[in-house]
Amino acid sequence: MCGIIGVVAATPVNELLYDGLQVLQHRGQDAAGIATADGAKFNMHKGPGLVRDVFRTRNMRSLVGNWGIGHCRYPTAGSAYNGNEAQPFYVNSPFGIMLAHNGNLTNADELKREMYLQDLRHINTNSDSEVLLNVLAHELQAASPGFRLDDDTIFRAVVGVHRRVRGAYAVVAMIAGYGLLAFRDPFGIRPLIIGRNETAAGTEYLVASESVAIDTLGFEVLRDVAPGEAVLIDIDGNFMARQCAERSLQAPCMFEFVYLARPDSLIDGISVYATRVKMGEYLAERIRRMSPRMDIDTVVPIPDSSRPSAMELASRLGLPYREGFVKNRYIGRTFIMPGQASRRKSVRQKLNAIAQEFRGKSVLLVDDSIVRGTTSSEIVQMARDAGARKVYFASAAPPVRFANVYGIDMPSRNELIAAHRSDEEICREIGADGLVYQSLEDLKAAVREVNPAIVHFETSCFDGHYITGDVTAEYLSNVEMQRDHVARAGIDDGEDGQLDLNLVMSH
Repeated sequence: MCGIIGVVAATPVNELLYDGLQVLQHRGQDAAGIATADGAKFNMHKGPGLVRDVFRTRNMRSLVGNWGIGHCRYPTAGSAYNGNEAQPFYVNSPFGIMLAHNGNLTNADELKREMYLQDLRHINTNSDSEVLLNVLAHELQAASPGFRLDDDTIFRAVVGVHRRVRGAYAVVAMIAGYGLLAFRDPFGIRPLIIGRNETAAGTEYLVASESVAIDTLGFEVLRDVAPGEAVLIDIDGNFMARQCAERSLQAPCMFEFVYLARPDSLIDGISVYATRVKMGEYLAERIRRMSPRMDIDTVVPIPDSSRPSAMELASRLGLPYREGFVKNRYIGRTFIMPGQASRRKSVRQKLNAIAQEFRGKSVLLVDDSIVRGTTSSEIVQMARDAGARKVYFASAAPPVRFANVYGIDMPSRNELIAAHRSDEEICREIGADGLVYQSLEDLKAAVREVNPAIVHFETSCFDGHYITGDVTAEYLSNVEMQRDHVARAGIDDGEDGQLDLNLVMSH
């Protein structure tokens, strides 16, 4: 996952983009970038680190113009920033285009070969985002007779992108001298939402990964970008939208609701906070049915994303809810830390136990999910070190057993604690006295209760069903081989987990 934002305003947008990226920082902590346009001229600054560290006053002053895009990067295969992968990316032919992307292309290697052999385009990094940018540029060229742009030409180009590209992608792009283009993959896996602001100077538009960016910047939510839809806002503020996919199906990523998104966001008309409360409700009923003999004294959440679930669970079971861990706000999210050693070290830096909430008690720890098990085992041991008599563990999500290939850092089953273990084995591995997982059926029901109109979800990391239909056993094996190669060689693999196929085949 990454955070993306695009704004067309009546006044300079540099501060709007900066503030929006700050709000979306939870979606990526590795690098950040902003591009703006002053007439047909692009201005850009990007670099490694958090948003607050990348941009200084001098950088902001150079980002002039009333429209632009921003990106905060999340390295999905656990790699560190290598100097080339920060976004937005730029291409100057046949039209100047800046692009920022959230997701992962499952046919990036095939597209890269097509770029070299058919489209005669050069890809300079290992990022699939640059591949996507060049596909868009090529389709714009193919759709524009005489190299003249109009609205129909741009929408036809997005039709071509959907025809060629596979995987998950939410995109914001700037077309020099024309306007802001945003589009979403035909399954709507990664989120994208539109906001509007009426000012004396005219109507302003904002497109972002989550509604929280719209709220905090003083815009009002207009609607989500539909799966397969493209939205075009020209530099005069005219808004156009068109369905560009031949077939579409709304199937948002379930892990957005479990962990990735902020609780105060809306995604496809679904309150993330409300879904997490419902997850706690269903999890409480499962504990009541499956583990009625657990002698629980208190319920303790693992901050922050599990709090709504833990509070509702405690209420349903009639148990005291206690804050047993204090979180250091200056340590990043451990799930998106690059590398297992960094994650393990950061758990102790990030959380500290309040001993009186554990001493002599039997506690139920509630977390949003268990992915690698690194955080879970460390936290269970922290509870024991603080004097807990017994430590039970509950996950608001089902076991994560399969690789995620749509932009989340779960590319190898070998790293997933539940991939080849039973619940009992996982319980022993993390050192708990008991373990309860949410069922996938209950998780789906919890989200559907908030918005019954959403019927399908992307749940591949739980059930191994890849919604795009193009993910084969051979592809997954190749992804694992690439991941193992990265781990051994220390190679940075780009924004969304795509390695150069030639590099892999040569080893």
